[in-house]
Amino acid sequence: MADDVKVETDPRLTVGARVPMLWVGAFVIIGVLLPFFLTGYSTFQATLIMIYAIAILGLNLLTGFNGQFSLGHSAFYAIGAYTAAILVFHYNWSVYATIPIGGIVCFVAGFLFGLPALRLEGLYLALATFALGIAVPQILKSSHLEELTGGVQGLDVFRPEVPEMLPLTLDQWWYLIVFAVMLLMFWVAWNLINSRTGRAMMAIRDNSIAARSMGVNAALYKSLTFGVSAFYTGIAGAMAAIVIEFVAPDSFTFQLSILLFIGMVVGGTGSIWGAIFGGFFILIIPNFAEEISTGLSYAIFGIILILIIYIMPSGFAGLVKFIKAKITGRMRQRVE
Repeated sequence: MADDVKVETDPRLTVGARVPMLWVGAFVIIGVLLPFFLTGYSTFQATLIMIYAIAILGLNLLTGFNGQFSLGHSAFYAIGAYTAAILVFHYNWSVYATIPIGGIVCFVAGFLFGLPALRLEGLYLALATFALGIAVPQILKSSHLEELTGGVQGLDVFRPEVPEMLPLTLDQWWYLIVFAVMLLMFWVAWNLINSRTGRAMMAIRDNSIAARSMGVNAALYKSLTFGVSAFYTGIAGAMAAIVIEFVAPDSFTFQLSILLFIGMVVGGTGSIWGAIFGGFFILIIPNFAEEISTGLSYAIFGIILILIIYIMPSGFAGLVKFIKAKITGRMRQRVE
């Protein structure tokens, strides 16, 4: 009898499971081919967009998925960048080796900062991270650290040549490296969010008291999330230092923290892939606003931001989900 039982599978479910993989495959193919159709400067800009996307994703893990508010992620971005620059400039490290080291240093810094910040929530945590973002550039300018950090003059970082067997320009080579790192970081974030640890992170965000009553160690998960978030931002900072080939304290002001936060909101809070759109927004739109009017660039940027938030209150990822739900609903109505 058991052998005669047949389980019917809804064809819509099979197609629905394949669609995300098709989108991922198309994204990877387009991403790999894109630098061969862009100019050198456009390839450089696309590389910076992906770097910002990694930093925004790190902030989103902390704020969007764990509910901890941060206005100081420019500090971790700076720490990652200066870690790479110091290792290359003073100790002749390979630039490739400095990328994970920058992330590890930021993980430790973020975890240690997260420990005393456990007693802070909401606006008080925002003020603490704000203070961190303000303090780090000033520390980097300190005369006591000038021999190490270069003071206000900063440090130069020179990228090595492309391997001779590869017919690529330097911009194309680093675009592909950053693209590969971004895919890896996104994949890790997706697995983290869909794991037991990710569910604990989101439970703390939704209701920390209920999470504690269910046995979740909120203090540990909050500190670890802070460390992981800083790790992502440090990776982004290290790659930015290498791609731009220069670091200086004025490149990591509080304005960068605000831009990362804007990128997270515009891309979609609680979204992984929305960070890419957020990176595009914070790099392209300020330049677009400045091209329209140099004196009124901030006003134009503010107007564009207000319009974007009005049109997409849940971010770009939320808009895509809304459109997808509408299309799926209509398809189901036709099938039924």
